[in-house]
Amino acid sequence: MTFQEQNQFLTQRRWRVLAACCITNLCLGAPYAWSVFAGPLAEHLNALHGTAMTASDLALAFSFSSSLTFITMIAGGYLEKKIGARRIIFAGVILFGIGFLVCGMARSVLAVIFGFGVIGGLANGLGYVCTVSTAVKFFPDKKGLIGGISTASYGISSVIIPPIADALNRSVGISRAFTIFGIAIIGIGGLCSLFILNCPDDYTPTGWNGGSSGAAGTSRDMTALQMLASPIFYVMLAMMFIGATIGLMMISETAAIAQTMLGMSSSAAALIVSTYALFNTGSRIVVGWISDKIGRIRTITYVLVLMVLSLLAIYLSGLNGNTFLFRAGICLIGFSYGSFMGIYPAFTSDQFGVKYSALNYGILFIGFSLAGVVGPLIMQKIFSEFASYRPSFPIAIVFALIGIALTFLYRAVNRKLAQKSA
Repeated sequence: MTFQEQNQFLTQRRWRVLAACCITNLCLGAPYAWSVFAGPLAEHLNALHGTAMTASDLALAFSFSSSLTFITMIAGGYLEKKIGARRIIFAGVILFGIGFLVCGMARSVLAVIFGFGVIGGLANGLGYVCTVSTAVKFFPDKKGLIGGISTASYGISSVIIPPIADALNRSVGISRAFTIFGIAIIGIGGLCSLFILNCPDDYTPTGWNGGSSGAAGTSRDMTALQMLASPIFYVMLAMMFIGATIGLMMISETAAIAQTMLGMSSSAAALIVSTYALFNTGSRIVVGWISDKIGRIRTITYVLVLMVLSLLAIYLSGLNGNTFLFRAGICLIGFSYGSFMGIYPAFTSDQFGVKYSALNYGILFIGFSLAGVVGPLIMQKIFSEFASYRPSFPIAIVFALIGIALTFLYRAVNRKLAQKSA
């Protein structure tokens, strides 16, 4: 097969590959529904051992799930060059499903942490880094949009899973609910991963002239060591950490915030989680497309401003139980967090090149993993100290303001690097 024939074949198949990546990510996105799982799981363990745990006491499982992903994202990004993305994605999905099966059999907090946090977190990183990077590689002409679609498919599970999880919890119990999800993840995700093709480094879509799509960085392919030697990496890492911390503060405790601050029922709180997830998902596609038009860093600046406004709305809603203001704030913070996660795959590819994008994105994802520890722990400590989540929102607002400052630092550093290379 000639180079031209190969490109034509891959161009014809790339939408099928994107669909397979998206369905696989749908399975891998189950941790976003943790706030719905946590309460019933705590009640289940209390019934077994006569304890008085709450959802916040299980936050360590979610923290492990979020914080360990970078390890296998880096490993997966490295191995992608050795054995191909398809094999790595398949292994990640199977292990992730096994983590849910372990939770279904769990009779202790440690078992939950091991199943959901350790196995689930490590497996998630393996699959996610390769599905996203593969999808973006197949669409160099639409990086922002495809990065948004592929990450949105990961987030959409938190729209689908919370109401299903709530219904299963009520009908068959939390243990069987985890078992059912584990079997479904292995069956559906494992099958779809087999339809994913490995994208060659020199692939160019048929008919594309090689124009930019929102890029403001460098077109040179940088290895991981070269990326780590660049000061721009650390600015991008800090921005990733801030955006993810704010988002994960909310994701880990959305249901609990709705119940404690607004007095909502568990079903109403589950709906709030789904609403958050819906905006989290949709924004990845919309804002990914916008970033192709106006640039990544300008988009990130606007998103951080929106984060400040949404956090302020949620904080004020707790003063008088204003549910409309609360729902508006939840929608906007979900939109903002999703925007961050949707932009970053293309942002990384723009700045450091396509060839090593899986590994580089995995390293940059350390910011998200750190946020997976910091965000939920801030919420847990605040609630333990004040018996309320409201004091956490001013802290989050300060984070967002620092993030806005970092976007201007990024511009300054990028200009300086461009002048040096000129």
